[in-house]
This record gives sequence, C-alpha cells and structure tokens, in this order.
Amino acid sequence: MSSFNKTPLSRPQQSPAFKGDSFNQRMNASGSAKEAMLARFRSKRDADDPALAEQQAAQVAVSEAREARQAERRAVREAEAAQQAVEAEERKVQAAQQQAAEAARAADELVQAETLKADQKAARDARYAARKARRG
Repeated sequence: MSSFNKTPLSRPQQSPAFKGDSFNQRMNASGSAKEAMLARFRSKRDADDPALAEQQAAQVAVSEAREARQAERRAVREAEAAQQAVEAEERKVQAAQQQAAEAARAADELVQAETLKADQKAARDARYAARKARRG
C-alpha cells in the first residue's frame, strides 16, 4: 500500500482584502478627494477668464433674444385676437342690420298686403253699391 502524506497543506500567506484603514483615515481621504474635485472645478470656472465671460455674455444675449421673440409672438397673438374680436363684432352688427332690414321689409310687405286688401274691399263694396243702386 502506498502511504499518503498526512501533513496538512500549508496555505500561502494571502494579503488581506481589507488593508486595515481606519474609519477616520477613509473619511480624511474622502474629504481631501472632494476638496481636490472642488478646487479643480473652481480652477476651470475662473471668473476672470475672458472665454468664460464671453460664453456667459453669449448665453445672456441668446436668452434676451429668446425673450424678445416670445414677447413679439405674444404681441402678434394678442393683435390677432383683438382683430378677430373686432371682426366678430362687425359680423354681429351686420347680422343685426340685416335682421332689421328684413324686419322692415316684412313690415312693408304686410302694410302693402293690408292696403291691397283694403283697396280690393273698397272696390268690391263700390261694385255692390252700384249694383244695388241699379236695381233699385
């Protein structure tokens, strides 16, 4: 029979995954990283930078132009609405005038019809009276 080596296998020394940094060390490292990022950001956006001032001026100009266009469109819409209101009022006045003219025409036709009836009745009465006068 073969004999097996019954000694346990030795493991190689592994480096721990956690390096043993304390909480305070990690907090300090995080704070310094944040400060470095803030410093980098501030250095990029230096207020004295002429390119930045030019960019901001361009943005302001674009914003003012946009506001001017919006105000112009708003003024055009309001003018169109006022024009439509005037046109609607004119149509109402024209409709009222047409209605008044038709009412006057209808009244005139009614008066003419009544006058014609009266004239016809008068002619009939005159014929009746003439016939009666001939008979006796």
